[in-house]
Amino acid sequence: MAKQQRKLKGSQDAPALGFVGFMRWIWTQLTSMPTALFLLLLLAVAAVPGSIFPQRASNPETVVQYLDQHPVAGPWLDRFQMFEVYSSVWFSAIYILLFVSLVGCIIPRVKKHAQALRTPPPRTPARLDRLPQYASHEILEGESDTPDDDQVIEDSYKILKKRGYRVERRDDASGRSVSAERGYTREIGNLVFHISLIGVLVSAAIGGAFGYTGQRVLVEGETFVNSLVAYDSFTPGNTFNADKLPGYSVKLDKFDIVFDRESESHFGQPLDFTAHVQVRKTAQSDPVKQELKVNHPLRINGADVYLVGNGYAPVITVRDGKGNVSYSGPAVSVPQDSVYTSMFVLKVPDAKPDQLGFQGFLLPTALVDENGFGISGDPNAINPQLHLNSFYGNLGLDNGNPQNVFVLDTEKMKKLNSRELDAGGIILEAGQTYQLPDGKGSISFDDLKRYVALDVNYDPGKLPIGIFAGLALLGLGVSLFTPRRRVWVKLKHEDGKRNIEYALLARGEDPRLEREAAELQKIFDKAWPLASQEQNQGAVNG
Repeated sequence: MAKQQRKLKGSQDAPALGFVGFMRWIWTQLTSMPTALFLLLLLAVAAVPGSIFPQRASNPETVVQYLDQHPVAGPWLDRFQMFEVYSSVWFSAIYILLFVSLVGCIIPRVKKHAQALRTPPPRTPARLDRLPQYASHEILEGESDTPDDDQVIEDSYKILKKRGYRVERRDDASGRSVSAERGYTREIGNLVFHISLIGVLVSAAIGGAFGYTGQRVLVEGETFVNSLVAYDSFTPGNTFNADKLPGYSVKLDKFDIVFDRESESHFGQPLDFTAHVQVRKTAQSDPVKQELKVNHPLRINGADVYLVGNGYAPVITVRDGKGNVSYSGPAVSVPQDSVYTSMFVLKVPDAKPDQLGFQGFLLPTALVDENGFGISGDPNAINPQLHLNSFYGNLGLDNGNPQNVFVLDTEKMKKLNSRELDAGGIILEAGQTYQLPDGKGSISFDDLKRYVALDVNYDPGKLPIGIFAGLALLGLGVSLFTPRRRVWVKLKHEDGKRNIEYALLARGEDPRLEREAAELQKIFDKAWPLASQEQNQGAVNG
């Protein structure tokens, strides 16, 4: 027997939305506050991969290394833009959707609140004694100072207005009364908070589009000119234009470090760093001497120049097997401990007939431990020495892949000097020269200088972000601590007696409503003489 489908009585088919209706439904869902909060959470989660995986914009050589070490997962992660998280399509989509959602949430609320600001306080309820906070008392009659009805209403109006309420006098079928409301700034604070979030998003987008960050190592005596080729590493914004870089310059005259020489427990620890520099804001301006310290950046033409590191840079001269100078100048070493034992790497690709490489340590104050190994005994350069191994062969710089300047790839090279070889390692003091084995050339330790690591940051959105963040905190504080209340005061004539009754109602949570009711009672008691000391006061829980 065939089954028969029957419609329930009174049931109707839902009408088809159509394209316009469907888009309206999508817009309604997108501009709801739960969606905005979800997108804000999703944006925070989407930013996590940027701190897990190396980013191509800031560390391209690390990305190449990661891809080499993960031949299966690496290409897939690259397809999903995990190495370019903050400029990826999916991160940008979440960012834009969050912006649209916030705008769509705020505009209707602004219109609604603007209408509420023009709307008078609500009408006086017929039964005030049903409200949570209610009180009444009889006004004394027959005395010379007894106020009339007009005076009572006027006094009520002035009292509530003085306490920050928006007040409206009313005279209707239920009698003469005053209705008042306060706390409109609560919604204003809420709107300021959400508008400030949009301001933060826009400012961050401006900073990401037009800003840039760069790093430069500057040795004593060298000058950094703010041009693209002068940076050791550079991360531009999405719409960066190299032609708009301001042409200032910074010359490092001297770098001073003050070490602790008194405390036994902290002996040798650095206490203060000072870079003495000369700054030219334009090519035509005169140099101005300034001091650069940690957490006290130089502010030049809208850019901030921070002191983020320091160390020693031995001045090296390398001659190749043909006697030609293949390298001459300072080479940066990286401190490894508190006494500035520094890792040293030098690549000499111009050496002939074979490329040369050196790696080892710079010891500012060279000592020998019980095992015969060189160590540094003090961070100051009292007895500087270079302890190096040397290599010859192919440095791997010709394939176009970026390399870390502080890592020497010896896979395609052979050792010339090391402790394991008959030639031994290279130990150089300042002013000494060492002849490499097999006629490969020589290396000279000419001098020792200090260097500083500078971080240059230009972010046009930083100031607006600070302003909007402050406004967001202010708006949040206003919305959290501003109560929304309503008060009604009504004049009643019953059985030849004149009574004043008043009640308070909170819109939302208001733990201070009872205290406000007590304050109003004191004020009203002083304003009007009572018929007796006993007051008919009660509270009704809603």
